[in-house]
Amino acid sequence: MMATTMSSREFNQNVSSAKRASRQGPVLITDRGVPAHVLLSIEDYRRLTSANKGILEALSMPGLSEIELDIEPTRDLPRAAELD
Repeated sequence: MMATTMSSREFNQNVSSAKRASRQGPVLITDRGVPAHVLLSIEDYRRLTSANKGILEALSMPGLSEIELDIEPTRDLPRAAELD
């Protein structure tokens, strides 16, 4: 799933094109080049707002592989349990 970007002006001039594009993925609508709004299909919206989302579904969301995470490894070492 690939995001489509369009300016507010393009969106206002061709809403039907934005709606068609939202079937393929999110449509980012920009104001002066800065993302301001997102148009989603109802299926994508429901998937994002689902209260019963499990970890498997959350990790398998389309587009998630495109997000880069810079996670530093933990420096805390496990300690032996004190069983007094």
